[in-house]
Amino acid sequence: MTCRVLITRPDLPGNGPARLAEHVEVTAFTGTTVPTPAELRALAGGAHGIVCLGSDRVDGALLDAAGPSLQVVALTSVGFDRVDEAAAAQRGVVVTHTPGTLAETVADLAFALILMARRRLGSARDTLLAGEWDAFRLGDFLGLDVYGTTLGIVGYGEIGRAVARRARGFGMAVLRHRGRAVDPDDTSVEVDLPTLLAESDVVTLHTPLTDQTRHLIDAAALKLMKPTATLVNTARGPVVDFAALLAALRDGEIHSAGLDVFDHEPLGEDVAALRAEGRIVALPHIGSATVTTRAAMVDLAVDNVLDVLAGRPARTPLPGTAARPARSS
Repeated sequence: MTCRVLITRPDLPGNGPARLAEHVEVTAFTGTTVPTPAELRALAGGAHGIVCLGSDRVDGALLDAAGPSLQVVALTSVGFDRVDEAAAAQRGVVVTHTPGTLAETVADLAFALILMARRRLGSARDTLLAGEWDAFRLGDFLGLDVYGTTLGIVGYGEIGRAVARRARGFGMAVLRHRGRAVDPDDTSVEVDLPTLLAESDVVTLHTPLTDQTRHLIDAAALKLMKPTATLVNTARGPVVDFAALLAALRDGEIHSAGLDVFDHEPLGEDVAALRAEGRIVALPHIGSATVTTRAAMVDLAVDNVLDVLAGRPARTPLPGTAARPARSS
C-alpha cells in the first residue's frame, strides 16, 4: 500500500520534499497565500502523514479530517505552541519537531538585533536611503555600546547558550534565567528574573511560549529594566506584551527593542505602531532563515515522517510524547 503525505506549503526549501516523493505519494497545498484551516482539512483526508509549518494549527479538527490513517505530523519548526498535544495523544498520532537545527542561526540574528537596536542602525540606514543625510555630525545617531555590557538571557536552552557564546566575544557579562536542565558553566550566572531585568543592559528572550511565559515581559517587568536597556525577542511574539513595550519605549522606561516575532503574524494594522516608534528594529520572523538551516529543518521533518511510516520510532517527537503511533494503517 502506498502511503500519502500532505505538505502544507508548495515551496519548502531543500531536497526534502523530493526525497519524500521517492517513497510516498505527496499532496501539496499549491496556493500562493497561507492556507486556511478549512483548506488544510480538505486536503488531509486519508493522509498517513502531514509535514507542516509551526504556524499551522494542528488540532483535533485537522487530525480528524485526516482520519484513522494518520500516523505522524511533522513540524518544520522547533516551537510547537500551535499543536493540541492532548488531541494528538488521544488519537495516537506522533507529532515531531526540529530541535538541534537552528540554534546557531537564530543566535546570529539575535546578536544582529542587539547591535542594530543599541546602535540605532535602522534609523541611520533609513536616513541615508531617504537622502536626508547632509553632513557628518558628532551628535547624530548616538547609540549605546554593546561591548563590555551585561547580557540577560531568558531561556537557556540551545539558542540561549549559543547567544551566550557570542557574548563572550563582546566582553559581556552574562546572566541567565529559566534554563531547562542547565549544567553549570563559566559563561553565565543563574539569577531570578527580577534581578536579570534590573541588572542587564540587554535582555534577550529564548523561552518557549507556554501559559507561564505568555506576556512574561509585561508592563511590570519592563519597569524593572534600566532606561538604557534593550529588549530583544526572537522566541515567540506573545512572550512580550506588545502594547506595554510600546508604552515603555514612548515613556523612556527602556532604550530600544529588536523584534523578530510578534503577537499576531503577519502584522496587519500593528505595522503602523512600528513605523511610529523609531527605537524598535523589526524583522519578519526570519530567525532561522538561511538556506542551510531551513533545509535542515525540512530534512528532519521528512526523516521523521519516513521513519514513522516505516515502523521506526520518530527521531524527534515533542518532549515527553510517544515516538511511535498508537495505530497504524
